[in-house]
Amino acid sequence: MLEFDAVHFHYRKGREVLRGATFSVQAGEFVSIVGGNGSGKSTLAKLMNGLLIPREGSVRLDGEPTSDPHHLQSVRRAVGLIFQNPDDQFITTGVSDEIVFGLENIRVPAAEIGERVVRALRAVRMERYADSAPHELSGGQKQRAAIAAVLAMRPRLIVFDEATSMLDPQGRADVLQLMKELHRQGLTVVQITHYMDEVPASDRVLLLDRGAIAFDGTPDDFFASADLESYALEKPFAVRVREALGLTGSLSDDWKERAASQW
Repeated sequence: MLEFDAVHFHYRKGREVLRGATFSVQAGEFVSIVGGNGSGKSTLAKLMNGLLIPREGSVRLDGEPTSDPHHLQSVRRAVGLIFQNPDDQFITTGVSDEIVFGLENIRVPAAEIGERVVRALRAVRMERYADSAPHELSGGQKQRAAIAAVLAMRPRLIVFDEATSMLDPQGRADVLQLMKELHRQGLTVVQITHYMDEVPASDRVLLLDRGAIAFDGTPDDFFASADLESYALEKPFAVRVREALGLTGSLSDDWKERAASQW
């Protein structure tokens, strides 16, 4: 579906942010991308939907390069991007208006817009806030409204670029649970996060270190084999407890059981 082939990127010459990043994301996956500050995570997110174009190498969606302007519009429709700060995504003064704005920009027929707005709000449990202004919402509600605006455009892949980092614990839990729900419904999900407690929710982990892929595997293998401290990352609380108690088994299964009991 989405392929990075030896991708290099810099904002200033001589200061590479990405150095030969090579990996692919297949349809239906739930991938977490982690790494220390300055490792290139947000740059990677912008390359995924064509906001940035590689300096060297290629990013391809279904075999078509994002660098080809003829395919750029279809790339941005297929790959939705949720930013760290939901205020950065709001353009209008109301939740429903925000969703409509995006749909009008991709030329959705007027007869379809109303239904898409209703479906998107229902998907993020924001129906009763349809007429609210952004300043009337909590941080978590703002982020869910931003997700609704992207969902309404019916992407096949959604990239969450540290979308929970500005939220309180309950807001973070709500957005993470929403990611899981969207994944169960068939969407491909990529989350970029510095919260290691969120990683077991995914199927696969990519570790980015100084612009290169340093690990690609399952969450269980990642926490068992990677030296997190050397990458300025902390082990999740659940991992520390399991190690202290000498427990074995799949961390992802434990996470799923805990999530099911909470929701």
